[in-house]
Amino acid sequence: MAKITYIEFSGAEHVVDVASGLTVMEGARDNNVPGIEADCGGACACSTCHIYLDPAWVGKVPAKDAMEEDMLDFAYEPSPERSRLSCQMKVTDALEGLIVHIPEKQI
Repeated sequence: MAKITYIEFSGAEHVVDVASGLTVMEGARDNNVPGIEADCGGACACSTCHIYLDPAWVGKVPAKDAMEEDMLDFAYEPSPERSRLSCQMKVTDALEGLIVHIPEKQI
């Protein structure tokens, strides 16, 4: 279990406990966090679960694979350093305290 903070574009924060083995996207979806649409259900076939890592977490999470990198090209205003697809981030104890920012919109 890891406590993850999701910050909406408006600044509203949602702090939720997400079970290990789920994804950051599933944690948002299961806790009704607005702004993460997850249209493909976590198949890495869209970019509607795009998030920005908080700057303090850049370099502390597992690297993106090539498929995630390719899908991020379709995200709204991707950041080379901070953008991730939340469906591709498995929750482990190492993500305790993770902070992610939700973009203004998903495309």
